[in-house]
Amino acid sequence: MTDSITLQINQSPVAVRAGVSVMAALSLDGPGLTRYSVLGEPRSAVCGMGICQECRVWINGVSRLACQTLAAEGMVVQTATLEGNP
Repeated sequence: MTDSITLQINQSPVAVRAGVSVMAALSLDGPGLTRYSVLGEPRSAVCGMGICQECRVWINGVSRLACQTLAAEGMVVQTATLEGNP
């Protein structure tokens, strides 16, 4: 992959093209799930511009919006799970 970077998503290395959002990286790596609702329903980005807040993930230990954050080399991304938050 030309001009690619590698980030960690849920403890797995993922290579993506430089300049993509974290949400795009999540979608390229799988279904793009970011968290689960209080009822256990899977959630992902809805609006793509940060309004819905459904794309919240932890990036390098800080809660951020995946759709508004560019992926960077060595970035550590953790999505929420049913077992709890990181």
